[in-house]
Amino acid sequence: MTQAVSKPATQGTSPRVIAGWKRPDAADATARDGGSLVQLDAHTYDRALACVHCGLCLPACPTYTQNGLEADSPRGRIYLMKGLADGQIAPTPAVINHLDLCLDCRACETACPSGVVYHELIETTRAQLNDLRPTTIIDKVLSLIFFHIFPFRSRVRLAILPARVLQRIGLWRVLTRGTLAKLLPKQLAKMQQMMPDRGSLWQQRLAERFDADPTGTINGIPRATVALLDGCVGSVMFHDVNQQTVEVLQKAGCDVLVPRAQECCGAIPHHGGRLDQAKALARHNIDTFMPIDGPRPDFIVNNAAGCGAMLKEYDHLLRDDAQYAPRAKQFVSRVRDISELLVELDPPRPEHEVNRQVTYHDACHLAHGQKLTAPPRTVLSWIKGLDVVPLPDSEMCCGAAGTYNLSNPRMARELAERKIKHVQETGARVCVAGNVGCSMQIQSEAHRLGVTLKVTHPVSLLHEAYFGCTAVAGDSEQTSHNGDGS
Repeated sequence: MTQAVSKPATQGTSPRVIAGWKRPDAADATARDGGSLVQLDAHTYDRALACVHCGLCLPACPTYTQNGLEADSPRGRIYLMKGLADGQIAPTPAVINHLDLCLDCRACETACPSGVVYHELIETTRAQLNDLRPTTIIDKVLSLIFFHIFPFRSRVRLAILPARVLQRIGLWRVLTRGTLAKLLPKQLAKMQQMMPDRGSLWQQRLAERFDADPTGTINGIPRATVALLDGCVGSVMFHDVNQQTVEVLQKAGCDVLVPRAQECCGAIPHHGGRLDQAKALARHNIDTFMPIDGPRPDFIVNNAAGCGAMLKEYDHLLRDDAQYAPRAKQFVSRVRDISELLVELDPPRPEHEVNRQVTYHDACHLAHGQKLTAPPRTVLSWIKGLDVVPLPDSEMCCGAAGTYNLSNPRMARELAERKIKHVQETGARVCVAGNVGCSMQIQSEAHRLGVTLKVTHPVSLLHEAYFGCTAVAGDSEQTSHNGDGS
């Protein structure tokens, strides 16, 4: 059911116009006649009605706990979104800013006793507010980067090539710490800050097939055929984590496929309100991983929490597409996070010791989006010698949230500082995180603060335990020492 919901109590009334807002000329006739600019389908509107305004979500919300504003809480934002849909309030810059400050971390969904599916509300509303946002030159630059570079791995490789060259010849630190860096807009300065200190000039893609290690098979028969989503930004910045993921899966007795035709999971455009682009990417990946005529993998695995949460939303995203809806459900039924799959497969345990003290950060889209908190910890428990110290507020967002740390760098920085403070309280010098965005956010902010810290993926530690070789700092295990990156 996709028609707009009729709200008799508000029919014939005009939205309350707040000073400073002018309805755009492009608004439709309904909006000009006093109706709603935000049209939520019945199912999405019901999500708002399910909220009983109990406030149990407030302590879980990063922005509310940071600034204490009701309008920056899940409950407050639901009031705003419902008001927009009812035509009772206008989409002023202030209203839009409150909605845009949301990280879409979904912690409120974990806390909610009424089962409100908040992310559907915020994502649908944002998509309909796109044309109402004022755009500056920086906004246009960020839009170009977010939607026309980040989702395409070849463009990402090309975009960072100049930085890689400057790193190789020793000029990167000079330029990024001098006057030039200070002249950058804060969003672009944050992007520069997150650039890892090391990496290949032009990262080659993985091969398309890897055979199972016989030692991990069951009587010579592979445990499963697994297809890996290697990601867009992740495949460039964290290529070695993908390689380690493949090798760990081989060790676990799996044949591994890396389809060459795969594209971005669609999370970046989806969270940015570009639903048509997200749906197109979803259809393409379904065709690639689950062809109508051809072999299909037993599982579709990923090692980035944000990507995994998006893949598991394909059935919802394409629910109104008669051709793809059934196939999307089949696709989603096979999607697994790498830790989730390893626990399910129960492979032989690694033999090498990794004598290290670490702490584990719950990536939002793993803990709240996919409801996976135990599997990563279970996988870490397999590693001999590893001391995992509990992290206070482990499930609280670090401020990465996809591209949020670039579009809202101030709030993202405050949240990262809180996260790093808690990491320091553990005494651990290694933080484990199962998401590329979290890794880059925590590492870059530790670098800025002068905190000695390594951020690594659970797969990297498991790989070390299986093969006895330490990951090289730079991609999978980024390092910050005393603010100088040395």
